[in-house]
Order: sequence, then structure tokens, then C-alpha cells
Amino acid sequence: MARAFLFVLDSFGVGGARDGADYGDLGSDTLGHIAEFCAAGAADRAGLRQGPLNLPNMSSLGLLEIAKLAGGDYPLGMPLPERIFGLHGAAEEISRGKDTPSGHWEIAGTPVMFDWGYFPSEGPAFPPDLVEAICREGDVAGILGNCHASGTEILTRLGDEHIRSGKPICYTSSDSVFQVAAHEQHFGLERLLDFCQVVRRLLDPLNIGRVIARPFVGETPATFERTGNRRDFSVPPPEPTLLDRLVEAGRNVHAVGKVADIFAHQGISRVVKATGNTQLMEATLATMGEAADGDLVFTNLVDFDMLYGHRRDVAGYAAALEAFDRSLPDVHRRLQPSDLVVLTADHGCDPTWRGTDHTRERVPIMAFGPGIRSRSVGLRPTYADIGETIAAHLGIAAGTHGWSFL
Repeated sequence: MARAFLFVLDSFGVGGARDGADYGDLGSDTLGHIAEFCAAGAADRAGLRQGPLNLPNMSSLGLLEIAKLAGGDYPLGMPLPERIFGLHGAAEEISRGKDTPSGHWEIAGTPVMFDWGYFPSEGPAFPPDLVEAICREGDVAGILGNCHASGTEILTRLGDEHIRSGKPICYTSSDSVFQVAAHEQHFGLERLLDFCQVVRRLLDPLNIGRVIARPFVGETPATFERTGNRRDFSVPPPEPTLLDRLVEAGRNVHAVGKVADIFAHQGISRVVKATGNTQLMEATLATMGEAADGDLVFTNLVDFDMLYGHRRDVAGYAAALEAFDRSLPDVHRRLQPSDLVVLTADHGCDPTWRGTDHTRERVPIMAFGPGIRSRSVGLRPTYADIGETIAAHLGIAAGTHGWSFL
């Protein structure tokens, strides 16, 4: 029996979304613009990286052909490989949001065909009656923030006041999300998680996708730092996903990183926690050695999005891509004869783009394993084709929203 390994390089878009203009993202291209900045020397940082973007392993898996398919051009400064191994293509998102749950659920065969609830971008983000209920039921004297904000900026601005007042910092973004930052010691980590569960319940009637707990440490704005104890409290997917179908068929789904939170812990057999791409890859490699026949190991690599995309850090994003690329031979060495590996993304987060939010883009599909023949799978009409390909590979019944490209 086969095994499958699904890596989501969180936010690693390849441009070209046909509906990008509808989201204010026409022309965004995470891979293309990172490569352009690297080729021009603008993404160099002393001691971190230098020169053109260097992704030889992903290039050999068809990444440059994917970029040309998705956006019309090869990424600047990246040499074409001598040959391509495995399946390669790009996928279009049909879900109505460019957020993390929508992207992941569609990858798992369940597109989001409804409209999420959102908070206004101007003025106070949260209505007074909601704030009153949150304060009353969450047992806090008030909240700080109440606005659209970058997570790092709002910590610098309000972290001191939060420590003095004990009021949690509450903010949102262009996603369907309510984020809560609080100090792990002064406010308390368990108290923060309990508070977020209260908020989650109060937001259910508004159809807000996620409540995110953002714990931090440090005593001054210069030392404030978010920790790895983040938790996402998501609404459950609207119908069974690939993960549910696998568990129902008696298979194991190993969720590495924040995957379990994204799926509201539905269709999850085992949660593997780790913080940061390096530790997430180490945890994934260990889990690959433990996965049984018929299992899926599903990993989200969050740093691309959280540390580099949202912070518009081109050099950091480039260096993180290069580090991941260097880890791919370790993945390959752990494969068994019938295994399949799929590399993809859930949306874009172009670090050269205006603002700090996600960008609507096509995503790459790179699939390889022993016995997988090299060919293009073209431009897929939905991310759901990725989930249906894994379903076909693992020998379970097909879903209703996508088509296997095996």
C-alpha cells in the first residue's frame, strides 16, 4: 500500500491568478518578485544570502516551468535545469477567500463556496456590542487595538500598555480573522487560550473563519517576541475533507505544525507540534519514518507566510526557500517504493506587494516519488485536484470537487 506526504509552503504563490484584480492583487507574484529582487541584488543581506535565487531541487521538480505556466515568464536569474523529475503544474483557487483555511480546505478537496464574514477596514474593527460581550464573558476590563494591524507593529505600539493594563490586544486583517495578542507571563498562556475560545463562540454567528491566539514574551518593545505557542481556533470545514475520508477508511493522518488547528482537529489522527520551518522539517522527517502504509503526513511550513511574507521581508523569504530546497534530498532518501510527495501552497503573500496581507495567486504543484513519471499536469482549475490526486494514490473513493492528475 502507498503513503503520501503533503507539504504546504504557506504563501508560496506563483502569480497569474485570473481573478487577481478582484482582490486588488493583479500583478502580484511571490516567486517571480522574490527572484527579481534577488537577481538585482536587492534581496541580499550580509551573512544571510547573496546572489540570484538558488532553488536547484525545486527547479528540477519543474518550478520554473510552473512559473512560466502560471504567469507567462521564467523567474529572473534562475537557470533552467537539465531535466525535470516528477509531475509539475499550477492550480487556480476557486474558493472565495485568499485565507489559510480556504486554501487548505480546497487543497483537501473542499472549496469554500460561501462568503466569510469580515471586519471593516476603517474605524473600529469590532462592533461595540461584540466588544462588550467579549469583555464580559472573557472577564477582561477592556481590549486594546480594535483595528486592522500588522502583528509585529501592534506589539511594539501596544505591548507596554497591555502589560500595565492587563487588557488583551485584539486586531484583525483583510482575512476573516480575530487575533488576540497577550503576554505569556503577565496575562497567562492558558488564560489567553481560554479567552480565545470565548471569542470563538461569540464570533460563530458572524461566520469569522479563525480566532488566533498570539502569545508573546519580553519586557520592552525592543524585546517583545511572539512564541511558538500560537493556536488557531477555526470553524470546521463545511463538509468532509480528504482528511475525514482517510480517517473513515481506517488510515492515519499525521498533522505537522498548525494543520490540525486549520481543520478544527477534524480528520486528524495525530498532532505533531513544532515551531519554525527547521523544526517542522525535522518533525516531518521523523514522522515519515513512522508513517504506515496508507497514511498521509500533512505539513504546513508557516515561516514563509508569518515571518517573511506578512513582514515583507524579501531576503528572509528567499533564504527560507533556499533552506527548504536544501532539505528536499532528505525527504527523497526516506521514500519507500510506492510513496508520493506533493509540494504546493495555499495562497500567495508577495513580500514586494503593498500592505501586509495575502495575495491572490496561483500555486505550484510539484509531485514526485518512486515510479512517478515526469510530465506536466498543466493548469488545474482548482486546488481540489491536489486532494483528489492523493486520494487516488492512497486508494480511497474520489470526492466531488476535483480530479486526480495521476
